[in-house]
Amino acid sequence: MNTLAYYGLGHVSDDQAKTGCSVIYFPQGANAGCAIMGGGPASRETMLADPMTATNKINALVLGGGSAFGLAASDGVMQCLKDHDIGLETGFAKIPLVMQSDIYDLGYGANDIYPDAKMGYEACLKALKQLDERSGNIGAGCGATVGKILGMKQASKSGWGFYHETINGVNIWAMVAVNALGDIYDPSCGKIIAGAMDNKRQQFVDSEKLMRQSIVPQWEHTNTTIGAVICDAYYDKAALCKLAQMTSCAYARCINPVFTMMDGDSIYACSIGDKQVDINVMGTLMASAMEKAIIKAVASSKIADEMFLKACR
Repeated sequence: MNTLAYYGLGHVSDDQAKTGCSVIYFPQGANAGCAIMGGGPASRETMLADPMTATNKINALVLGGGSAFGLAASDGVMQCLKDHDIGLETGFAKIPLVMQSDIYDLGYGANDIYPDAKMGYEACLKALKQLDERSGNIGAGCGATVGKILGMKQASKSGWGFYHETINGVNIWAMVAVNALGDIYDPSCGKIIAGAMDNKRQQFVDSEKLMRQSIVPQWEHTNTTIGAVICDAYYDKAALCKLAQMTSCAYARCINPVFTMMDGDSIYACSIGDKQVDINVMGTLMASAMEKAIIKAVASSKIADEMFLKACR
């Protein structure tokens, strides 16, 4: 299968500042839905996924770091698409339709360097030419961390996860930057695989138990897990919003606590094909794929404690 006929994926990482962005480009456009489950999202043009808006297909989706500062990456993506004559024909100009969500990674690495238009342009150029299927400390996951209830010095490194599966001829892709207040669990065994650690960084301490032991007025840490699921079946925007909501079950199975006011947890669901699959089946399969992407994000991004602590603010 020539996946690039469906979509491209490009990453740019700033390994010194510990931030980056990832661009998903849709050559034929994509119907898109969105579910924002967390209380503090940093996003741009998510109304394009609202079923009440026009049925125009999006050209690209950007997932990045830098919190709201990093939303400037979309400027570069739009310019890159414009330079390649890609966008919605309006009669007087072609306007690229680009949505974006960002994680808060300012507590890891630099807190004054963010994905910008230049980085977005470069990532878009890569997405026009390739499908980068890597997982790890790349792109939007470059500065991702989890388990921050006790602060960065007791948190764990996370990153970007990519997963693809073909089921009875239907393709499902899941990708995610895992950057959570909570701990990450492997749902197959119920064990914590990344999260808040004791002060000697020897074992996980279970964030929910800490909450039970210390009821405080307000936690002060900011996070956000962002991801996308793509399929080559057909759904309209209303159905895709439901599919994004169903996919959020993967977040709930793998992250605890999740969807807090300190997380801007968001999921995009995109349709780039014409195959017919029952929405209930697809939602279940998308959630399963997202689980695997989350596990890959953690497993592929582990680094030595010395390196991790050096980058924590």
